Amino acid sequence: MKELELKYGCNPNQKPARIFMADGGELPVEVMNGRPGYINFMDALNSWQLVRALKRATGKPAAASFKHVSPAGAAIASPLSDEDRRVFFAEGDLSPIAAAYARARGADRLCSYGDWAALSDTCDAETARLLVPEVSDGIIAPGYTPEALEILRTKRKGNYNVVKIDPDYEPKPIEQRDIFGIRFEQGYNSLPITRECLANIVTENKTLPESAVDDLLLALITLKYTQSNSVCYTQDGQTIGVGAGQQSRIHCTRLAGDKADIWHLRRHPKVLELKFDAGLKRAERDNEIDRFIAEELTENEKRDFLAKFTGVSLGSDAFFPFGDNIERAAKSGVKYVAQPGGSIRDDNVIETADKYGMVMAFTGIRLFHH
Repeated sequence: MKELELKYGCNPNQKPARIFMADGGELPVEVMNGRPGYINFMDALNSWQLVRALKRATGKPAAASFKHVSPAGAAIASPLSDEDRRVFFAEGDLSPIAAAYARARGADRLCSYGDWAALSDTCDAETARLLVPEVSDGIIAPGYTPEALEILRTKRKGNYNVVKIDPDYEPKPIEQRDIFGIRFEQGYNSLPITRECLANIVTENKTLPESAVDDLLLALITLKYTQSNSVCYTQDGQTIGVGAGQQSRIHCTRLAGDKADIWHLRRHPKVLELKFDAGLKRAERDNEIDRFIAEELTENEKRDFLAKFTGVSLGSDAFFPFGDNIERAAKSGVKYVAQPGGSIRDDNVIETADKYGMVMAFTGIRLFHH
């Protein structure tokens, strides 16, 4: 297939709309079910790049949950504890790729409402069953087992969007786009993010455990496909707070930190003890949990519970201009930081990190994404 007509563009008045290959070649995607739209494909193709990069960097199956061309969550595969299963609403047997999606979806369940799912590996029946009760627009993966495809085709009255992508497809080295009738051209951002990016540790504390390496790589790769400015908190192989699209970096850090705090507070004993009517939908449960955390837990209860958490990693798509970002990050248990460096106030930022015993690497790589 060389061209796919779409219902409309970003908005219903933006017609006609299509996707096609500029060189007249075959599209690397195949619609297995549904009728994906313009924004669906923007989410699909951005999220696919993210999970593909995560798999290449860590060697582990990866998944993402996208909304409006930024990740609500991303994760690499690791087993779920009983508590994880309760918090993520993850039931039954879970394959590695299913566990990765459970974590990605569980990173920010409110923002994942109506998401686009992306998998680095073939979608199996376990992952398909996870998706069935969730509100989701579609999924992209390099393949689907027959059972998974059968399950997904029952979702949304048979209209759930299922897209298959050629895992060997590589884009051309130059990419183009039009804005207001003017053609822009730039090189495709093929810069790999590897552990070598973390070699320049500038703080007094230089001990970077292997788990933190994976978490920092996850944060940086997530930021590469997140609307800038952006900051990302990660822990245990998954994002726990993404602050995207803010004009001020401190607002990114605060937004992502607030989300990370909520991710932890969903594990507060009072939250885990909440009882819900059997007929209550998952989105309604998520909303009630969010309200309970905001309105029912006291500030002292929140502070005392959050004080127990440490070992959180943080990445930034550009340098921190002031130490206030580090001050805010410390309140959410951040121990490891990766950022480009290059601010005229780098000394102040390093000094602030040293005050909290953090490990901070200057990557020298800016990750703006627009």
